[in-house]
Formats: sequence, C-alpha cells, structure tokens
Amino acid sequence: MELSEHLFRHEAGRMVATLTRIFGVHNLSLAEDVVQEAFCRALEVWKYRGVPENPSAWLMTTAKNRALDALRRERTARTFAPELTRQLESEWTLAPTVEEEFGPAAVKDDELRMMFSCCSPRLSEEAQAALILHILCGFSVEEIASAFVSSHASIEKRITRSKKVLASSTKLFDISGTVDFARRLPAVQRALYLLFNEGYHGASAEKAVRVELCHEAMRLTSMLLKNPLGAVPSTYALAALMSLNAARLPARLDGSGNLTALAGQDRSQYDQALAEQGLRLLERAATGPELSDYHVEAAIAWVHTSAQRTEDTDWATIICLYDQLMAIRPSPVVALNRAIAVAQREGPQRGLDEIRAIQDLERLANYPFYHAALGELEMDSGHLENAREHFAAALKLARNPMERTFFEHRIGACK
Repeated sequence: MELSEHLFRHEAGRMVATLTRIFGVHNLSLAEDVVQEAFCRALEVWKYRGVPENPSAWLMTTAKNRALDALRRERTARTFAPELTRQLESEWTLAPTVEEEFGPAAVKDDELRMMFSCCSPRLSEEAQAALILHILCGFSVEEIASAFVSSHASIEKRITRSKKVLASSTKLFDISGTVDFARRLPAVQRALYLLFNEGYHGASAEKAVRVELCHEAMRLTSMLLKNPLGAVPSTYALAALMSLNAARLPARLDGSGNLTALAGQDRSQYDQALAEQGLRLLERAATGPELSDYHVEAAIAWVHTSAQRTEDTDWATIICLYDQLMAIRPSPVVALNRAIAVAQREGPQRGLDEIRAIQDLERLANYPFYHAALGELEMDSGHLENAREHFAAALKLARNPMERTFFEHRIGACK
C-alpha cells in the first residue's frame, strides 16, 4: 500500500498533466479517469506478478495505452486539444502522436504547465494551491482541508468550482509568457510549500512524517528553478527552506519511529549535505531587494539547523525573524511559534502570555500542537495538573499513532 501511495503521489500529476495536454483542458475529468484506470490496472496485475522493476515506466506505458483506447472510443463524441486535433483524428497518426506526447522532455514540461494552468487569475490563491495539491500532488480533500485549516466540505466545494474554471480553458498554460508567469508564480510556490509541510508535520492518519512528500515538493521546486522565469529569489528561498528542514528529518523520529521534540533531537543525525545545500540556496536567494516569507522561514530554519545544541540556539534572532514573518504573512500558527521562541528566551510564563494574546486564537482549537505547547509551558512552570489537561486535549486531537504516542508520553511525564 505504501508503494502504491508513493507512486500515486509521484506519478499521478505527471500523467494527468500529459493526458490533459493531449485531451484538452476541457477534458480534465477524462484525463483523471484514465490515470485512475492505470492505477487500478497496476494494483490488479502487481498483486499476482509482483511490482515491476521500473514501476514508473510501467504506469506511464499503461496510461499511454489507456489514452489510445479512450481516444479511439471517444473520438466521434468529443473534441480534443485544438493543436493536436488533426493528428488525433487519423488512425495513421494517432499512435505516433501519443507516443511523442509521452516523451520524457514533454512530460516534464507538462508538469510545469499544469502547475501554472491551475493558477488562473480567476481563482483565489488558496483555490489555486488546493487545485495543484489535488491534481498534481495527489492530495485528498481531507489532507488539503488540514493544510488550510479548513473544513472538508469547504475544500470539496472549492476544488469542484476550481476544476470548472480550469476546464473552461482551451489549452494548458504557456510557460514562456513572462507577465502571466510572474503573476501565477506565488500560488505555485505556495502549493509546493504546503506539499512539503504536509510531509514534514502534516495530518496523515498513518504517520506524522512522510519523507516522500518532502522529496516530491523538493523535486517540483527544483523543476521550477530550472525554468529561467521561475529562478527568482523567492523560489531559491523556498528551496532553501525545504533543504534546511529536510536536513533535520532524520532526527525527528527516534529508533522506534516515535516523534522526538526539538529539545530531544540528536543533532548529529542532521543531514549536513542538505544543510549546506540549504545555506547555498539561501545565499542565492539574497540577491535583489525582495524579502518573502520563504526568506524569513529559511533563515529561522538555518538558525535551528546550525545550533549544535538546543541551548546554543539564538532565540533572540529567531524572535526577530518571527516578528518579520508576522509582518509579511501573519497567522495564528506563526504567532504560536513566535510565542514558543519567546518562552525559550524569557521563560514559560511569558510564553503563555504571548499565546493568550494571539489574534484568531480560536483557529488553533483543533490543532493538537497548540494544546501541546500550552502543556509544555505549564509543565515548565510547575503546573503539572494544568499541563496534563492540555496534553489530554492534544491527545484527543492526535491525527496518527505517532502523535498519540508522543502525547501519551507527555501525559506520563506530568506525574
């Protein structure tokens, strides 16, 4: 199951993007159906024959064959991509055209074109990001709702409406257009940021850390950087943030696969190559006058990653950086993280005061680590009964076995 889920995350977006270019954006649902058929076929065949040596190639070949079947079946009932219509109408040119459109270089361009196609100016930034996460990254509605701290019903409606807007286009976005590219870039970056975060500390029902999602976000961001129009300071800063946080992934879980708090992490396990790559990317991001939220978050990640021990962390700098982040992109989660940094520097009571002063505090009510933060600060203040109550509230909201085990251990520590 893990293998099929990882492959779906990695391959589904590429396949949908290529099929959408062949079928036309107005036939997006057909492209999604063909990809679903390919995955169902894989699960049927692999169950008896085993996973092939190159499962990605197997899936692409299956999708290509399913596409040919769909084109032959639907040719008289549908109109397809305008630029390919003549080739798709003739049986002599149909198979060669589909073969060419599934070439490696074309598929890679299609992913980028689909990312930008999802970012229509007619959609809000959140709707654009949700569409990318759903179509290109294989996110479920529930996962997107968690990433946006929103309800399942709200996200489902948003995705349905957004797909209708996308389907009203005649073809995939032209990634060579300078003005439109720059206008749509922030939404693409935001979706990749959310994809990485979902892997790093997301809401999966199975596990708290999904390294494959982090790597997928890094791959797509690297693809964005290879496009001259995408290689801007904010994209370098986003890539730096991902590398610096990914460097800490090996220490986020202990030997038993349980979550480890920042203070208890074995920093010798940090991936130094990724940390150094992150620093190089952050230096590349420092060109020009732009200061994005990704710059600030990457700087915070660097302060954490470069500290040899928790007590060596420069909390004063981190607080200043969080002040900048609140000025650029304020949110209750950012304010919570700032309050935790204040507590590290000025004591738990100051941290509790900062948390209580957060605007829109009610938005954190269903976030388990809000209650856990209160528990830690109450415990540090010596208020063990209060701490236990907060950890119990966090336990009720735990999203996977790892989080449940972590909160149970914290409850036990309150005795």
